[in-house]
Amino acid sequence: MGFDKFCSLDSSDPFWDWNRTWYTANPDLTQCFQNTVLVWLPCLYLWICAPIYLIYLRSHDCGYICMSHLNKAKTLLATLLIQYERMKGVQSSGVMLIYWLLALLCATVTFRSKILQALDQLLTVSVWRYTTFYIYYALLLIALFLSCLTDRLPLFSQSVKDLNPCPEPGASFLSRITFWWITRMMVMGYKRPLEEKDLWSLNPEDCSHRVVPQLVCRWNAECQRVKRTEQKTLYSPKRLPHSESKEGQAVEESEILIVKPPQKTKEPSLFWALCLTFGPYFLISCLYKIIQDILMFAGPEILRLLIRFVNDSNAPSWQGYFYTTLLFICTCVQSLILQKYFHVCFVSGMRLRTAIIGAVYRKALVISSAARRTSTVGEIVNLMSVDAQRFMDLITYINMIWSAPLQVVLALYFLWQNLGPSVLAGVAVMVLMVPVNAVIAMKTKTYQVAQMKSKDNRIKLMNEMLNGIKALKLYAWEMAFKDKVSEIRESELKVLKKAAYLGAVSTFTWVCAPFLVALSTFTVYVLIDEHNVLDAQKAFVSLALFNILRFPLNMLPMVISSMVQASVSLKRLRVFLSHEELQEDSVEHKASASCRYINAALLSSSAPHSISIVDGVFSWSRTESPTLKKLNVSITEGSLVAVVGHVGSGKSSLLSALLGEMDKLEGTVTVKGWVAYVPQQAWIQNATLKDNIMFGEERREAWYQRVVDACALQPDLEILPAGDETEIGEKGVNLSGGQKQRVSLARAVYCDRAVYLLDDPLSAVDTHTRVLVTHGLSYLPQADLILVMVEGEITEMGSYQQLMAKEGAFSEFLRTYSAVEHSESEPKSGAKGLENGSTSPLVGLGDSNVSQLAQKDKEAKVLSNNTKNPEVGKLTKADKASTGRVRLSVFWAYLKAIGVLLSFISLLLFFTHHLLSLFSNYWLSLWTDDPVVNGTQPNRQMRLGVYGALGVSQGVAVFGYSLSMSIGGILASRFLHQSMLYDVLRSPMSFFERTPSGNLVNRFAKEMDTIDSVIPSIIKMFMGSMFNVLAACVVILVATPLVAIIIPFLGLLYFFVQRFYVASSRQLKRLESVSRSPIYTHFNETLLGTSVIRAFGEQERFICESDQRVDHNQKAYYPSIVANRWLAVRLEFVGNFIVTFAALFAVIARESLSPGIMGLSISYALQLTSSLTWLVRMSSDVETNIVAVEKVKEYSDTEKEAEWKHESSSLPSGWPTHGCIDIRGFSLRYRHDLDPAICNITININGGEKVGIVGRTGAGKSSLTLGLFRIIEAAEGQIFIDGVDIAQLGLHELRSRITIIPQDPVLFSGSLRMNLDPFDSYSDEEIWRALEYSHLKSFVSGLPNKLIHECSEGGENLSVGQRQLLCLARALLRKTKILVLDEATAAVDMETDNLIQSTICSQFEDCTVLTIAHRLNTIMDYTRVLVLDKGEMTEFDNPLNLIAQRGLFYQMAKDAGLEQNNASLSRFPVSLLVRLVAHCEQERTGHLCDLENHRTAGTLGQPPGTDWPMGELGVSPIGQWPARYGVVLK
Repeated sequence: MGFDKFCSLDSSDPFWDWNRTWYTANPDLTQCFQNTVLVWLPCLYLWICAPIYLIYLRSHDCGYICMSHLNKAKTLLATLLIQYERMKGVQSSGVMLIYWLLALLCATVTFRSKILQALDQLLTVSVWRYTTFYIYYALLLIALFLSCLTDRLPLFSQSVKDLNPCPEPGASFLSRITFWWITRMMVMGYKRPLEEKDLWSLNPEDCSHRVVPQLVCRWNAECQRVKRTEQKTLYSPKRLPHSESKEGQAVEESEILIVKPPQKTKEPSLFWALCLTFGPYFLISCLYKIIQDILMFAGPEILRLLIRFVNDSNAPSWQGYFYTTLLFICTCVQSLILQKYFHVCFVSGMRLRTAIIGAVYRKALVISSAARRTSTVGEIVNLMSVDAQRFMDLITYINMIWSAPLQVVLALYFLWQNLGPSVLAGVAVMVLMVPVNAVIAMKTKTYQVAQMKSKDNRIKLMNEMLNGIKALKLYAWEMAFKDKVSEIRESELKVLKKAAYLGAVSTFTWVCAPFLVALSTFTVYVLIDEHNVLDAQKAFVSLALFNILRFPLNMLPMVISSMVQASVSLKRLRVFLSHEELQEDSVEHKASASCRYINAALLSSSAPHSISIVDGVFSWSRTESPTLKKLNVSITEGSLVAVVGHVGSGKSSLLSALLGEMDKLEGTVTVKGWVAYVPQQAWIQNATLKDNIMFGEERREAWYQRVVDACALQPDLEILPAGDETEIGEKGVNLSGGQKQRVSLARAVYCDRAVYLLDDPLSAVDTHTRVLVTHGLSYLPQADLILVMVEGEITEMGSYQQLMAKEGAFSEFLRTYSAVEHSESEPKSGAKGLENGSTSPLVGLGDSNVSQLAQKDKEAKVLSNNTKNPEVGKLTKADKASTGRVRLSVFWAYLKAIGVLLSFISLLLFFTHHLLSLFSNYWLSLWTDDPVVNGTQPNRQMRLGVYGALGVSQGVAVFGYSLSMSIGGILASRFLHQSMLYDVLRSPMSFFERTPSGNLVNRFAKEMDTIDSVIPSIIKMFMGSMFNVLAACVVILVATPLVAIIIPFLGLLYFFVQRFYVASSRQLKRLESVSRSPIYTHFNETLLGTSVIRAFGEQERFICESDQRVDHNQKAYYPSIVANRWLAVRLEFVGNFIVTFAALFAVIARESLSPGIMGLSISYALQLTSSLTWLVRMSSDVETNIVAVEKVKEYSDTEKEAEWKHESSSLPSGWPTHGCIDIRGFSLRYRHDLDPAICNITININGGEKVGIVGRTGAGKSSLTLGLFRIIEAAEGQIFIDGVDIAQLGLHELRSRITIIPQDPVLFSGSLRMNLDPFDSYSDEEIWRALEYSHLKSFVSGLPNKLIHECSEGGENLSVGQRQLLCLARALLRKTKILVLDEATAAVDMETDNLIQSTICSQFEDCTVLTIAHRLNTIMDYTRVLVLDKGEMTEFDNPLNLIAQRGLFYQMAKDAGLEQNNASLSRFPVSLLVRLVAHCEQERTGHLCDLENHRTAGTLGQPPGTDWPMGELGVSPIGQWPARYGVVLK
């Protein structure tokens, strides 16, 4: 050997000597080798690592660690590097630990050698050398021990300030690679269920505020890059000869030439942005993966050596032990590296999810309204929940894309070494498998897209149903919508079923692939040459390699399908993130004098106008025609401006344009100072009332009190259970319409801004409040400026007097409605202009105005409700994490959902497959032990035939169980979804008020997704790994019975570790699941209120809130991934022990073992490690994912409404025929612990009576109607309709026979026809007639699709007035004997109000009408009026008599300006005019009939002898009918 003279020229000290090192019973290394290689190896390691490590330290500075005894001790041993580590805040160094370990291992060899030498040749020992070496060895031991300890925290470390910091950064290197640092939490979780307070803070590098900006920044850069490449423009300046500017310089005219427009616009790549953001950290995982892949092949190689050792009876015993130790070390290092690899992957996945959620949230706040219409709420929420999750799942496996081919190549190389060219047969089989799976993957992708589409539609519909659940219940429409959801669900399941068949084929090919590869290889090997003998070494090493092959081959299709799913998600995300954003520069904001923080010097230069629009043209979308045209408006500071116009004339759009919500096509908009905005439909957050008003501003007690008084919220606070600490449900479910508007108004006033934009804010507020608020804002005649809008243009503008003088559209508009209004001269009626919603006040108030408004009211007084208990005000229930083990009943429920028979068949097929697999391998070991006669094995044909047959029957069993499992999963999915849907729809209204819709949507989206696609595959894998473990144990026990001593002990250890882990893991998973819902709830809420958030400039606060919720969720997720790694490391070590003992006992018993059985035993043992880990992973996954079934079943136990229909219903078909309502001693309360909302009411209403119900806010007006519809059941008393006790009826029988026009017009996405008649029970003619009576016929017939016109989500493509008229059309279709109007005209303008009132009078003449009235003038001609106060009846009589009694009703009429007895009452309410017209048209021939006769006789429903001022009506004594009434009232 050339190295022999390396240490001594005479070769007396050779570098290597086989006889001394290997072929001996007592091996030792040569002196030369010890003095060179063993000394240089640690140094070489340090030289290679040092430069890379130093660069890493420079970029990762964690602060400075103070000097300590530990530091000093370490520094003594390796000064420079440890000093630098201390400066950079490294508490425990892996590089140094590995160095000391290497040095110690190398020194240990020399140590043994020196002892052997001392024992053999005592005379040659040099005492000085020996002593120094032993001191050196002792120091190495100390250094290794010290480097295992961790230093104190760096100065100014974040963890010092943190109350509950994550122990990871301060853990030692050994603790980090074995994940020992989480043990404290695991012990705690084992002793008692973990709670939120036990969770550690997130590491700073995983927090949203660090992660999200990185991705957003990269994505924006990517978008900019694409924009730049698209606009590669040439710029050529060209001087014009004539046009000179004032300074005499020539103005340049620019010519821009677009160079070759690209064929296809290039999309910005989200993938590239993600790579740049997360790639560098993720690359570490690639390094781990390469090392792990190479170590993986150590197992089969050592197996080969072990079989050779068993075959060679002359080999010294120590070689067997050496191989066993080597096997143990390799498997352990492989385990540690693999778990470290997974840890990096999962952390990357977690950061990726955080970044995607953050990016989507930020985008949703700036997306333009046109783009917003293309994505429904459901779709955007899905981007956050499902698509972000898909990425997370993919990250763990993505490395398999390059790692799987690498493993395949390595396996084939070793196989070639073993079996020669026969391997090519196996390769051919594998190559054939690839296109089959490629086809399957492509098909899966198309199914994936289809399924996501159905899922989006289903979630969107569910979202709408949950938002409009009250309307569904009032109309008794639950069944129709249940059927709609089920229809979408069926199409989704159809796709799932196809995917399941594909999945079964895929599983079949991949489970059979390794066997087919082995079969084809062995067949070719044996048949190619009869002297090719299949012995144990060839067969079992090949089998071990085929088992390694199985993993990458199994993983590839999974990774490919996962990539396919992720690519679908990637595209969806890219499309959403690329959506058009609102123009930032559409509105120019200037500083305002009324803003408290502005320098006065700045102001002098700014314009005197508070708002100005010059040549403004605006549209909702670039592609649509402009909505607002030719706008020119200038508004001075401090002025009050009213905008008037008919429904759909563009009043609200004008405000949107000022807020920058519309696309500005031309012109300029300037707004001076900050803006406050009150939308037409109040947006209320799920927070306390106080938080809703303060809206992120700091608390100013006196100012807050003044705002509460000014907005008339004081009485509301006294009603609410916990005053202003009461929690308001989602979308303000526990507030009345008026309360919502008052809160919305208070929010604007509290913010104290320079400009107030109020979009018809007072519509839903009752008269009393309105006059009070209107008082502060002055009245219509006193508005400084009135803008009249017609079809998106401002046709007139000026003061009240100017416009009246013009006799234009405005004066015509006012005259049209003066039937309801008082003469203009009286100041009180000015309020009415606002009150009746014909105007949309758009107010530019300086600070002074707001302050005056507040000063007019009482000085701040201390609230009596401050003493109320905030606990009482809690409404929504957060998702609670259930604790302890998942109950067996949950598993049983899932089994029943699948079907017990099907479950049993699946189990049987599983068992068959594994039994056949075990037997085929045993058959192979018998074959390899066949004796060799004349260089061949005589029975090989028979052996081969049986081996093949066993393989085929395995394939059949695999296909069978895969199919039965998938179909079972789909059956379970269908059953669980249907029962949950039914249970949720059967829940009472109180359930929806308490349960955040985010929780419910989460059940229907995330939990159902788990049941659909995760649980079946996890159960399949769990069963597979369980049978694998059992088979391995059986084989090992049969081969080496000695292992029986160890297996029970290791089994117990395994069981303990597993239970220990599952206790914490399950609870962490539950905590994670519970903290996930609030992310989506908050996001949902934000999407509904984006315009308000933007108007107030609160985007940053909402982004912070969202980030905080995501971090809170990841706080539970991070320990759960670490717990998985903790478990895996420990279990793999248990598995490694089993492998080691199997090998060890095989070495001990090599005399009695056949090579075949030993090969079989160890090849199974090598699989055992991964099977064990997989088994625990799967068993805990089964437990954690079956929680989805638990959550879905949860709603079957909540309280339910009464039955929808009774089996034996004795109701006559036309009931109610008269519409008599008899209420006897009726009381109801909202919750058992609250006071009654209605107290002991007894009244009798005759059929055909028109009854108005009035009262201040909180008097119980709406509660009475809820009781009538049994939305809330009676606490005591009864209600009879036509003599039938409604408590005895099924809810649908009751609700479908009486009609309501609700306060909030709720529409669902779908056709207009569906919105009117979801059950398809009316003909088109009937629907058109209803539309005609509700004044919508011309509008609908003008639509391109007529009745099939698609309404968008929530009916947003119709105005509020049109939506309310559609609700009227629904009532007209039903035409029942009882009609309830729940403040139905509150949110609409006067024009729509008049239309609705006139239709009700003409069409429901013979019906009983109950009206909850906001505007008293609408009920002045009613038969009787019921006055409620604090839930009790105070007055019930004819309105005239009530006025005469001068009680509560008189007081309200006085506030509304209607109290001047006969004079004011003589003014004609619309309904009376309608009856007048209808009556007169029968008799008249161009003249009005004899009014005098009707007046004295009282034939038109008015009290006899009522004074009718003819002159005011514009009726001459002969009664010529004025044209304008004819127009309005027809």
